[in-house]
Amino acid sequence: MNTQSNVSSIAHPLRHVAIIMDGNNRWAKQRGLSGTAGHEAGIERVRDVLDASEKYDIDVLTLFAFSSENWNRPESEVRALMSLLASYLKKEVKQLKERSVSLRVIGRRDHFSARLNKLIDETESATAKGIRTLVLAIDYGGRWEITDAARELARQVQRGRIRPEDITEESMQQNMRMPDLPPPDLCIRTAGEQRISNFLLWHMAYTEFYFADCYWPDFDGVAFDMAIRNYQQRQRRFGARDELLKDSSANAGIKRA
Repeated sequence: MNTQSNVSSIAHPLRHVAIIMDGNNRWAKQRGLSGTAGHEAGIERVRDVLDASEKYDIDVLTLFAFSSENWNRPESEVRALMSLLASYLKKEVKQLKERSVSLRVIGRRDHFSARLNKLIDETESATAKGIRTLVLAIDYGGRWEITDAARELARQVQRGRIRPEDITEESMQQNMRMPDLPPPDLCIRTAGEQRISNFLLWHMAYTEFYFADCYWPDFDGVAFDMAIRNYQQRQRRFGARDELLKDSSANAGIKRA
């Protein structure tokens, strides 16, 4: 058994990858196309990253599809995005089931039409038995999620179910939108921007970041490979000192060999 390979996999676990899919409009503008064409091209890349996730045995893939701030975009673009989402759910549900991928949608849903909410519920239900998980963050904001969790804990205090001193990081986590999923190991953002834009603020305390220069419609399997190789060259410390991590990884590798 290759001990070095085992140590590498221990030092660089890759259970959850989050992606901020940025640059659809700029990609389309460069080509003289409509913004909708950029979003349509971006949907094709979702299939590529699902393929790549399977290749690297990634358990969870979370995509930032529509932020709570995106409602401020032109109404025509918002309508087009909602239409594309509905189309994706209808077309991809069969393939998601065949891939054994469970779909989850996180974010507010009160701005969605009854038809879209029904379609989301049906797709989540139809794919619920999947082994891997695809999370779509739609009408999502990290501050909203944290505030909503705090509000729920405040209700529990008000009802006498818990005391304020009982509130812990664990109880906050249990009231987040992904309480049962591991936090992201890696967050990828395309289009050269280097910010997280209110995405998974609670969950990404120790996440590694990779910023790709290409626009999202150009982020294919090869680009994903580059991001993973970059990640695998890093040392994740989680607040520990380098020598302690090396000893821990070496000992774990010996035990598994």
